[in-house]
Amino acid sequence: MTNDETNQEFEASEEFDPTLELDDARMRTLRAGLDDYEFEDDDEQLLADFDFDPDAPILMPALPVLAIVGRPNVGKSALVNRILGRREAVVEDTPGVTRDRVSYKAEWGNQPFTLVDTGGWEPDARGIDKSVAQQAEIAVELADAVLFVVDINVGPTSTDEHVVRMLRQSKKPVLLVANKADDARRDIETADLWSLGLGEPHPVSAAHGRGVADLLDKVIKVLPKESAVAKEEYGGPRRVAILGRPNVGKSSLLNKAAGEERVVVNDIAGTTRDPVDEQIELGGRVWRFVDTAGIRRRVHLQQGADFYATLRTQAALEKAEVAVVLLDVTHVISEQDIRIIDLVLESGRALVLAFNKWDQLEDERRRYLEREIEQDLAHVEWAPRVNISARTGRHLEKLVPALETALDSWDMRIPTAKFNAFLAELTAEHPHPLRGGKQPRILFGTQAASRPPTFVLFTTGFLDPQYRRFIQRRLREVYGFEGTPVIVNQRIREKRQRRT
Repeated sequence: MTNDETNQEFEASEEFDPTLELDDARMRTLRAGLDDYEFEDDDEQLLADFDFDPDAPILMPALPVLAIVGRPNVGKSALVNRILGRREAVVEDTPGVTRDRVSYKAEWGNQPFTLVDTGGWEPDARGIDKSVAQQAEIAVELADAVLFVVDINVGPTSTDEHVVRMLRQSKKPVLLVANKADDARRDIETADLWSLGLGEPHPVSAAHGRGVADLLDKVIKVLPKESAVAKEEYGGPRRVAILGRPNVGKSSLLNKAAGEERVVVNDIAGTTRDPVDEQIELGGRVWRFVDTAGIRRRVHLQQGADFYATLRTQAALEKAEVAVVLLDVTHVISEQDIRIIDLVLESGRALVLAFNKWDQLEDERRRYLEREIEQDLAHVEWAPRVNISARTGRHLEKLVPALETALDSWDMRIPTAKFNAFLAELTAEHPHPLRGGKQPRILFGTQAASRPPTFVLFTTGFLDPQYRRFIQRRLREVYGFEGTPVIVNQRIREKRQRRT
């Protein structure tokens, strides 16, 4: 049978299915009822395509990424707060307050973008030049444009010059920001900064807001409308990130899957910056595996191990579609393991849990492990689990069906008619509890995106978080979604004011 004949047969079977016709009629009635409510432009865009191809993965536009880099105590976090218009980043008059890369949603001139605040580092045994450059290099790699912040009171330093060389090689748009220019008299001091070779310095005062609006006008001109870094790739092998704390067996897994020694493991912080990408045939298909350096527990600030490893892991996740988190069954599931899993959840990638060194698991340890899984991994009980030995290759073949299941769920799209039928049945059986004498209603629902599955509910009032979690659980019970996060957002809308 040809593809056309198959499609015609499928369409014919749909045409005579009374359930599908009923669901579709109900959906269109609910959709028409939304005309009585106030909507914003992005609501209309979301609802305009509510009945398109259910098998096509839908993605939200990837917002452009603006990274802020610079030495310690030049005012990066203060500038972040000024751009956001609120106090989000922690600001103290001491270097090194910002340890981790932190992302915020920002907007200027009706252009939304992701703002990334990074930490500066104090001198250590290897020298501040190397540490700051490593930090900046990773941040720049994940950005569409960069604000390089220097202190106008200090002028260009050797560390600044070291980072500038890397910025030039990155080919990314870079705006040089001369911070702490509290009044116009300080602007003349920006003349020294031309020597850095990044073009015109932009004097600003993050503390007082002076010059920030003009700076943001220039930022919007260099940022793309959609990120060239964070956008999804289509076609080719599916991309798998291998994550886990140091010495858990990530590189051993990659080597065994590849059938040869391709990766040398070195857990010294900062020595292995770039993830190792490998095309590997496993289970009869080709995959692209990404090996990452392990995430260490929090260590002394000067070593910076946690910071660099976290950045590398985030870089791998942003390039991946599914993450395999390795857990060492011979050790207690730790806070580090939970933190790595949470990074995957925050990234919205599919998830597979691989319990490594299973061949070394003793009976007594097995009993404790089952209890740890029940207590510590309850929030990811939906993730496929495989028990393997990366060193020997035992049960490695079980990884493939787990990956395929997680990716199928990650790609899954529920037709809008079916989703609204699901919501109608759910709310009829379990209506939202009364709050202050009022009961919020779900007017309409649609799947706004896949990868991961993201649903938007249009409601007449705020849905309690526990009720949204209940909806997530029922979605998993009905549709599976094994191996993927499921996101349920809401948009509260009020009825239009009728003119008399």
